[in-house]
Amino acid sequence: MDRPVTGPGEDITASPHRIVNPDALERPSGYAHAVVPVQGRTIYVAGQTAHGTDGSLPGEGIVEQFDAAAAHVVIALEAAGARPEHLVSLQIFVTDLDGYLADSKAIGRAYRAHFGRHFGATALVEVSRLAGEAKVELICVAVVPE
Repeated sequence: MDRPVTGPGEDITASPHRIVNPDALERPSGYAHAVVPVQGRTIYVAGQTAHGTDGSLPGEGIVEQFDAAAAHVVIALEAAGARPEHLVSLQIFVTDLDGYLADSKAIGRAYRAHFGRHFGATALVEVSRLAGEAKVELICVAVVPE
């Protein structure tokens, strides 16, 4: 049976896609186990880091970098004619998994500021290094309904 991503009484940003969270799997928090997209136009967003147009990073911290990278995802989505609720998949690459987990509440606030309470099928992966000394890189897929 499908169940919502968040608990009862919590506001979930409307998604045109079907969010699937089987009872046989762990209850998700901040992600969905699977997303069945509606028919539509698929948009692939390249890896977005926190780098500004001048190549600088907004700060040393993983929270600041996540916040900026998420803002860049939204800019790319909007330029392609999509909105955050059209996300079906998000891959989060970090160079410090322990630091990410330690700051997960602040990262969650930054996530909701850009994407609301819509959570796509998400993966969190620790890598040894990212381009330009970034600490976070976000890659996503969105489907805009027909």
